[in-house]
Amino acid sequence: MMRRRPIARMAVRTTAVVGTAAVVGGHMANKQAAQAQAQQPEEAEPAPAPVAAAPDTVEQLTQLAALKDSGALTEAEFEAGKAKILG
Repeated sequence: MMRRRPIARMAVRTTAVVGTAAVVGGHMANKQAAQAQAQQPEEAEPAPAPVAAAPDTVEQLTQLAALKDSGALTEAEFEAGKAKILG
């Protein structure tokens, strides 16, 4: 019976070491995740979408009006083209 006690002590000691390592590892993982989350918005902030559609739309409408004024388009064709450009 004396032989079993050192094995039991070794098992308890191993369990304590493993449990402590698990707690410390979990704490470090949580700490690193919090740091990564705090840094993420700064690094991955999406750039605002460029507003390139408005000048292009204005340019297309200007060209369409010039064609109408020159007589290349009728009033109905102009209105259809304008509706197509404006969506």
